[in-house]
Amino acid sequence: MPQHPAQNVPHTETCALQETIFFLPDSQKSELLERRPPWFYAASDHRAKDEQTVARLFQMNMSFLLNGTLVSVAPKTGSETLLDYLRLEANLCGTKEGCNEGDCGACTVIVTQQDGVPRPMNACILFLPQLQGCSVRTVEGLAGPDGALHPVQEAMIAHHGAQCGFCTPGFVTTMAATHATGETDFDAALAGNLCRCTGYAPIIRAAEAAAQVPVPAWMRERPEPQALQSSDDIFCPQSSDELAQWYARNPDATLIAGGTDVGLWVTKNMQDLGPVAFVSHAKDLRQIHDETDSLRIGAAVTITNLMQAIRPLSASAHQLFSRYGSPQVRNAATIGGNIANGSPIGDGSPALIAMGARLVLRHADARRSLDLEDFFLAYQQQDRRPGEFVESIELPKAQDSLRCYKLSKRFDQDISALCGCFKLEQEAGVITQARIAFGGMAATPARAVKTEAALCGQPWSLETFEQAQAALAEDFTPLSDMRATAEYRRQAASNMLIRYFHDLQESTVNIREVHP
Repeated sequence: MPQHPAQNVPHTETCALQETIFFLPDSQKSELLERRPPWFYAASDHRAKDEQTVARLFQMNMSFLLNGTLVSVAPKTGSETLLDYLRLEANLCGTKEGCNEGDCGACTVIVTQQDGVPRPMNACILFLPQLQGCSVRTVEGLAGPDGALHPVQEAMIAHHGAQCGFCTPGFVTTMAATHATGETDFDAALAGNLCRCTGYAPIIRAAEAAAQVPVPAWMRERPEPQALQSSDDIFCPQSSDELAQWYARNPDATLIAGGTDVGLWVTKNMQDLGPVAFVSHAKDLRQIHDETDSLRIGAAVTITNLMQAIRPLSASAHQLFSRYGSPQVRNAATIGGNIANGSPIGDGSPALIAMGARLVLRHADARRSLDLEDFFLAYQQQDRRPGEFVESIELPKAQDSLRCYKLSKRFDQDISALCGCFKLEQEAGVITQARIAFGGMAATPARAVKTEAALCGQPWSLETFEQAQAALAEDFTPLSDMRATAEYRRQAASNMLIRYFHDLQESTVNIREVHP
């Protein structure tokens, strides 16, 4: 019997050709596959297996539960949003498109990951690959198998919680997620849902009424892990090691964690992202490790989970992060993404700088660490080399004297005009250490080094802080924009310094705690 030609070819040579195809541009992949020699397959009986290997290079296949039914999807670019899939492919049009940037909440759906916790998220800026192995419930999936309405739906009817109805699906899904977790601070829970006609009072009354009713059995679900077929252009690393090797080979690719920033590149700028990696699939990047005197926080830890971790360390930092976007945004956004995008008005970096955080950056197998404030070089420029990514944040636990102040036009879901974070240490009435960081005062989040120098070694007194205000004026030259004038920012930053003194003297400085 004649021998198949492929049986005379070493397996290493076969793999070499496959590796060559792996890194080719899309325009050349198809051409080479058409011209592949007969020995491309190690043996004829392995043909089917190798066909699957080749397919994995070019096509992603993923699956998730949609209203209790397993669906499989093959994204072509990785930038397909859940909202478009629901409305255009699944014919589930109850989920609405409002702002298409994660602000209004009309597109809210419930996403349950393998921890079994239902969370509201914005479908308009969730990319399909982020949902691998999750459960998604839309407004169409809230009723029971027998058609029984969810308690939230019944309460919204009874309390007249809808008029035009456009925002109602988003409100109802957010309320159903809140109902399932037992949360009762409805003002906070619904901060990411905007209503333009009904008014919030009947909606809040509906949420309060629904809270008295047990969670329906059909709403309790814990999705099982599903098989994922990743590709080189839509890469879903299972570990930071896999991500490091892929990103070293694809240094111009786009890394996506929560998508709350990158999502707008697609929905507003119509940007082609090119090769993408969804880093939140890397389990170790989603973990927080207790290192005795510090926390090691994975870059893909969500703001929601970060808040839980820092609450025992600093009530002030926890409160600051509770004003970060909305619950929908915090449930998706990650602390690594917040840092890496380098926004001068991001609230995360000023707090972490004042807390003494250090970044761990990784390229392939090499790691380096640096103080967070040194990561920001200039506007939209960071000390991050090609193929290098933020792997983790090292955060000291001792934060008793930390205070964070955010100034914005709205309390909830608003970008800061100014964010100031202060951490001073004193011994025997003398200031021994000072870490002061601001966002919104310069082209990057930055420390007030001259103010810190003016405070250290001085007595802890109001006079010392008042004298240091002059140094603060030398630290920054703020700009005027739609959120605040330069002079307003200067004065507000100066006032925050005095506020910090009174705050640590246990005076009441929070306007929400001041009563006539």
